[in-house]
Amino acid sequence: MPTVPIRVLAAVLARGDRLLVARRAAHKRHGGLWEFPGGKVEPGETDAQALARELAEELGLGGVVAGRVRFERRDHGSPFTIVFLEATATGEPRPLEHDALAWATPVELAAYPMAPSDAAFVQHLLSGP
Repeated sequence: MPTVPIRVLAAVLARGDRLLVARRAAHKRHGGLWEFPGGKVEPGETDAQALARELAEELGLGGVVAGRVRFERRDHGSPFTIVFLEATATGEPRPLEHDALAWATPVELAAYPMAPSDAAFVQHLLSGP
């Protein structure tokens, strides 16, 4: 019986031309790789509610507003569909669940060791509109 994909949101937070990425803790799936922060949509949550909860938990951010979908991809080898959403938030992000945070341009991110779906999103950004 096929499994229903689990929706996972990835926040595309920008400061000018730089995007926020976070390095996953070594003990997690894709440990040590960089990703756009976010997480699973829980049953009964909207995308906006899930993104606000995840960014509060992972980065200590408030005032989260979810924007348009920028990219969507089924994550190979997992039940996840990763949805990259534009987002804004208030506060200064802190790595509460990650090893490190970085603000980088898409060109700079192409050199980061990224989780597979996040790397695909970076390539999408670099390929233009």
